[in-house]
Amino acid sequence: MIPPDPIVRFLEVFAAAKALGAPLIPEPTAMTLATVSGAGQPSARIVLLKGVDQEGFVFYTNFESRKGNELLANPAAALCFHWAPLEVQVRVEGAVAGVTTDEANAYFKTRPRISQLGAWASHQSKVIPPTEDLQARLLAAEKRFEGGDVPRPPNWSGFRLAPHRMEFWKNRPFRLHERHLYTRTDLSWQIETLFP
Repeated sequence: MIPPDPIVRFLEVFAAAKALGAPLIPEPTAMTLATVSGAGQPSARIVLLKGVDQEGFVFYTNFESRKGNELLANPAAALCFHWAPLEVQVRVEGAVAGVTTDEANAYFKTRPRISQLGAWASHQSKVIPPTEDLQARLLAAEKRFEGGDVPRPPNWSGFRLAPHRMEFWKNRPFRLHERHLYTRTDLSWQIETLFP
Protein backbone atom coordinates (compact mmCIF):
# COMPACT_ATOMS: atom_id res chain seq x y z
CA MET A 1 0.00 0.00 0.00
CA ILE A 2 1.25 3.51 -0.86
CA PRO A 3 1.61 5.66 2.29
CA PRO A 4 -1.07 8.41 2.24
CA ASP A 5 1.09 11.25 3.65
CA PRO A 6 4.22 12.23 1.68
CA ILE A 7 5.81 14.09 4.60
CA VAL A 8 5.51 11.03 6.84
CA ARG A 9 6.91 8.91 4.00
CA PHE A 10 9.77 11.38 3.50
CA LEU A 11 10.63 11.32 7.21
CA GLU A 12 10.84 7.51 7.12
CA VAL A 13 13.21 7.50 4.13
CA PHE A 14 15.20 10.40 5.59
CA ALA A 15 15.62 8.47 8.87
CA ALA A 16 16.90 5.47 6.90
CA ALA A 17 19.42 7.70 5.08
CA LYS A 18 20.63 9.19 8.38
CA ALA A 19 20.88 5.72 9.94
CA LEU A 20 23.06 4.52 7.07
CA GLY A 21 25.39 7.50 7.61
CA ALA A 22 29.02 7.79 6.57
CA PRO A 23 30.73 6.54 4.57
CA LEU A 24 27.73 5.40 2.51
CA ILE A 25 25.76 8.64 2.93
CA PRO A 26 28.18 11.24 4.35
CA GLU A 27 25.63 14.09 4.27
CA PRO A 28 22.02 12.82 4.30
CA THR A 29 20.67 16.40 4.58
CA ALA A 30 22.21 17.40 1.22
CA MET A 31 19.62 18.38 -1.37
CA THR A 32 19.65 20.10 -4.73
CA LEU A 33 17.80 23.41 -4.65
CA ALA A 34 16.60 24.78 -8.00
CA THR A 35 15.52 28.39 -8.40
CA VAL A 36 14.67 30.59 -11.39
CA SER A 37 15.84 34.14 -12.08
CA GLY A 38 13.56 36.97 -13.17
CA ALA A 39 14.79 36.35 -16.71
CA GLY A 40 13.73 32.70 -16.55
CA GLN A 41 17.23 31.23 -16.11
CA PRO A 42 17.17 28.14 -13.87
CA SER A 43 19.97 27.60 -11.38
CA ALA A 44 20.69 24.64 -9.08
CA ARG A 45 23.05 24.04 -6.19
CA ILE A 46 23.43 21.74 -3.19
CA VAL A 47 22.21 23.10 0.16
CA LEU A 48 21.52 21.42 3.50
CA LEU A 49 18.09 20.64 4.89
CA LYS A 50 17.77 22.16 8.36
CA GLY A 51 14.23 21.17 9.22
CA VAL A 52 11.19 19.39 7.87
CA ASP A 53 7.63 19.01 9.16
CA GLN A 54 4.09 19.23 7.84
CA GLU A 55 4.67 22.91 6.99
CA GLY A 56 7.61 22.21 4.70
CA PHE A 57 11.35 21.98 4.15
CA VAL A 58 13.66 24.58 5.73
CA PHE A 59 17.09 25.82 4.62
CA TYR A 60 19.14 28.93 5.37
CA THR A 61 21.11 31.41 3.28
CA ASN A 62 22.17 34.99 2.77
CA PHE A 63 19.22 36.80 1.21
CA GLU A 64 21.66 38.79 -0.96
CA SER A 65 23.11 35.60 -2.52
CA ARG A 66 22.01 34.49 -5.98
CA LYS A 67 19.56 31.96 -4.57
CA GLY A 68 18.30 34.46 -2.02
CA ASN A 69 17.68 37.11 -4.67
CA GLU A 70 15.97 34.59 -6.97
CA LEU A 71 13.73 33.24 -4.21
CA LEU A 72 12.72 36.72 -3.08
CA ALA A 73 11.87 37.68 -6.68
CA ASN A 74 10.24 34.36 -7.62
CA PRO A 75 9.09 32.52 -4.47
CA ALA A 76 8.85 29.05 -6.01
CA ALA A 77 11.49 26.35 -6.00
CA ALA A 78 12.24 22.66 -6.38
CA LEU A 79 14.28 20.29 -4.22
CA CYS A 80 15.79 16.93 -5.08
CA PHE A 81 17.18 14.41 -2.62
CA HIS A 82 19.15 11.42 -3.92
CA TRP A 83 20.36 8.74 -1.56
CA ALA A 84 22.21 6.36 -3.89
CA PRO A 85 22.75 3.49 -1.39
CA LEU A 86 18.98 3.40 -0.77
CA GLU A 87 18.29 3.72 -4.51
CA VAL A 88 15.76 6.41 -3.68
CA GLN A 89 15.16 9.90 -5.05
CA VAL A 90 12.62 12.40 -3.71
CA ARG A 91 11.57 15.44 -5.71
CA VAL A 92 9.71 18.33 -4.08
CA GLU A 93 8.14 21.43 -5.65
CA GLY A 94 6.36 24.28 -3.95
CA ALA A 95 6.01 27.85 -2.82
CA VAL A 96 8.73 29.43 -0.70
CA ALA A 97 8.42 31.91 2.17
CA GLY A 98 10.79 33.21 4.81
CA VAL A 99 10.96 31.56 8.20
CA THR A 100 10.08 33.63 11.27
CA THR A 101 12.64 35.85 12.97
CA ASP A 102 12.53 33.61 16.04
CA GLU A 103 13.22 30.50 13.95
CA ALA A 104 16.13 32.18 12.16
CA ASN A 105 17.63 33.48 15.42
CA ALA A 106 17.28 30.11 17.12
CA TYR A 107 18.97 28.25 14.25
CA PHE A 108 21.74 30.86 13.92
CA LYS A 109 22.66 30.34 17.59
CA THR A 110 23.25 26.61 16.92
CA ARG A 111 25.88 27.30 14.25
CA PRO A 112 29.59 27.11 15.13
CA ARG A 113 30.97 30.54 16.01
CA ILE A 114 33.26 30.54 12.94
CA SER A 115 30.20 29.98 10.73
CA GLN A 116 28.38 32.81 12.49
CA LEU A 117 31.35 35.11 11.86
CA GLY A 118 31.53 33.90 8.27
CA ALA A 119 27.95 35.06 7.71
CA TRP A 120 29.13 38.58 8.57
CA ALA A 121 32.39 38.34 6.60
CA SER A 122 31.02 37.00 3.32
CA HIS A 123 29.07 38.87 0.67
CA GLN A 124 27.79 35.52 -0.61
CA SER A 125 27.87 35.06 -4.41
CA LYS A 126 29.53 38.45 -4.97
CA VAL A 127 32.97 38.84 -6.60
CA ILE A 128 35.80 39.35 -4.10
CA PRO A 129 37.62 42.54 -5.21
CA PRO A 130 41.42 42.23 -5.61
CA THR A 131 41.82 44.69 -2.73
CA GLU A 132 39.82 42.56 -0.30
CA ASP A 133 40.57 39.30 1.47
CA LEU A 134 38.02 36.95 3.00
CA GLN A 135 40.36 36.00 5.85
CA ALA A 136 40.87 39.68 6.71
CA ARG A 137 37.10 40.21 6.71
CA LEU A 138 36.70 37.18 8.98
CA LEU A 139 39.30 38.55 11.41
CA ALA A 140 37.53 41.92 11.39
CA ALA A 141 34.22 40.23 12.24
CA GLU A 142 35.93 38.26 15.00
CA LYS A 143 37.34 41.48 16.47
CA ARG A 144 33.98 43.24 16.17
CA PHE A 145 32.19 40.57 18.21
CA GLU A 146 35.08 39.61 20.49
CA GLY A 147 33.92 38.62 23.96
CA GLY A 148 30.24 38.46 23.07
CA ASP A 149 27.61 36.58 21.14
CA VAL A 150 27.52 36.93 17.36
CA PRO A 151 24.09 38.25 16.32
CA ARG A 152 22.38 37.05 13.17
CA PRO A 153 23.07 39.41 10.26
CA PRO A 154 19.89 41.15 9.02
CA ASN A 155 20.40 39.74 5.50
CA TRP A 156 20.82 36.13 6.69
CA SER A 157 17.77 33.99 7.34
CA GLY A 158 15.88 30.95 6.17
CA PHE A 159 13.27 29.83 3.70
CA ARG A 160 10.56 27.21 4.02
CA LEU A 161 9.37 25.40 0.91
CA ALA A 162 5.72 24.35 1.35
CA PRO A 163 5.30 21.40 -1.01
CA HIS A 164 2.42 21.12 -3.44
CA ARG A 165 4.02 18.28 -5.38
CA MET A 166 6.26 15.43 -4.19
CA GLU A 167 7.54 12.45 -6.12
CA PHE A 168 9.15 9.33 -4.67
CA TRP A 169 11.35 7.40 -7.10
CA LYS A 170 12.66 3.94 -6.29
CA ASN A 171 15.17 2.15 -8.51
CA ARG A 172 13.98 -1.12 -10.01
CA PRO A 173 15.76 -3.55 -12.38
CA PHE A 174 15.74 -2.87 -16.12
CA ARG A 175 14.78 0.77 -15.55
CA LEU A 176 11.24 -0.21 -14.55
CA HIS A 177 11.41 2.24 -11.68
CA GLU A 178 8.67 2.79 -9.13
CA ARG A 179 7.34 6.36 -9.13
CA HIS A 180 4.63 7.74 -6.84
CA LEU A 181 3.43 11.30 -7.32
CA TYR A 182 1.67 13.22 -4.54
CA THR A 183 -0.19 16.39 -5.55
CA ARG A 184 -1.65 18.69 -2.92
CA THR A 185 -5.40 19.29 -3.11
CA ASP A 186 -7.46 21.59 -0.89
CA LEU A 187 -7.72 19.09 1.95
CA SER A 188 -5.38 16.20 1.26
CA TRP A 189 -2.92 14.62 -1.17
CA GLN A 190 -3.84 13.00 -4.47
CA ILE A 191 -1.61 9.97 -5.17
CA GLU A 192 -0.79 8.66 -8.63
CA THR A 193 1.65 6.07 -9.95
CA LEU A 194 3.74 7.22 -12.91
CA PHE A 195 5.29 5.24 -15.71
CA PRO A 196 9.07 5.02 -15.27
